[in-house]
Amino acid sequence: MGNQIRANRRLQQYLVALVVGIFSVLTHAQYPNKPIKLIVPFPAGGSADTSARIVAQSMSNSMGQPIIVENRSGAEGAIAGEFVTKAPADGYTLFFATNSAMSAVPHLRKNVPYDPMRDFTPIVSVGRFTFFLFVHSTVPVNNVQQLIDYARTNPGKLDYGTGNTTSIVATAAFKALTKTEMVHIPYKGDAPALADLAAGRVKMMFATPTSILGHVKEGRVKVLAVLLNQRSPLLPETPTLAEAGLPGFNMASWGGLFGPPGMPREIVDRIARESNAAIKRADVIDGLGRQAYVPQGSTTEEFAAFVKQQYGIWGQAIRDAGIQPE
Repeated sequence: MGNQIRANRRLQQYLVALVVGIFSVLTHAQYPNKPIKLIVPFPAGGSADTSARIVAQSMSNSMGQPIIVENRSGAEGAIAGEFVTKAPADGYTLFFATNSAMSAVPHLRKNVPYDPMRDFTPIVSVGRFTFFLFVHSTVPVNNVQQLIDYARTNPGKLDYGTGNTTSIVATAAFKALTKTEMVHIPYKGDAPALADLAAGRVKMMFATPTSILGHVKEGRVKVLAVLLNQRSPLLPETPTLAEAGLPGFNMASWGGLFGPPGMPREIVDRIARESNAAIKRADVIDGLGRQAYVPQGSTTEEFAAFVKQQYGIWGQAIRDAGIQPE
C-alpha cells in the first residue's frame, strides 16, 4: 500500500512538472506578446540613444511588438543598470549597456549597486562606438601635437567636458601620457556636453560625433583625431591618434544587449537572433554609420566572453591612468 502511495505521488509530481514545462515552453514560444522596454543609460539625443533606437525599431518590425526606449541616465549607467537587475527576467525589460556600466563603473566607483559579471544576462553584441577628439575653434591649435604644446604652456587653463566613461578614461589617459594639466567638467551625457563644446563653454572633448558634425562643418568645432586604430569613414581626413603622434592610444567603446539575471535561454536566443538580423539590414547599417557606430553581432557565448575580457581591460586602463574610485 505504501509503495503504491509513493508511486502515485511520484506520478503526480511528474505530471505537474510536465504541465509546468509545457506551459513554460508555450509561453516562451509566444514571446513577445506585449511591448518590450529597452533601457538606455544616457539622455536622449546622444550616440548610444540614437543607435539603440535605430536597432530597436528594426527589431520591433520583425518581432511584431513595439520596443519602447526608456532613458534612465545618471551615474555613468549605474542607475539604469540597477533598475534592470531588479526587473522580471521575462524578456520584457532589456538593457542597451555600454562599456560605461559594464566595464568602467565597477572600477570608477566604490559602491556599485550590481556585479556586472553576476547580475545580468548577457545576450548579444550590437557594435562599437567611434570617439573623436574635438576642440572649440577658439583654441589656437590644428593638430594633436599643437594641443599638447598649448596645454603644457597653459597648465590648468584648458577645460574639457566628459559625457560618459569613455571620455573620462580617455582624457585621463591622454593627460597622463602627455603630462598635461587640464580642468575636468563632467556632464550626464554626450548631448549636453557637446552643446557646451559648440558654444565654447568647454574647450575640448573626446566624444561621439552625433550632434557635433554640423558645428565641425561650420567651423565652430575642430576635430583633431579619432580614437581607433584606423580612420573613420565618417571623417576620413581625420588621423588616428597613432598617426597624430600617440601610438598605442586606441581606446574603443562598445554596446550590447543585456537582461536581468536568469532569463530563459529560449528568449535570450530569440533576442540575439533578432538583433543580429537587424544590424545586417541596409537601413540599419546606414543609420548606424551616421552615428559612426560600427555594427558587430555575436553569439551569446561570444558576447559573454567579450564582456568578461573588457571588464579586465578597462580596469587596467583606469588604474594605469591613475583614476581613483569615488
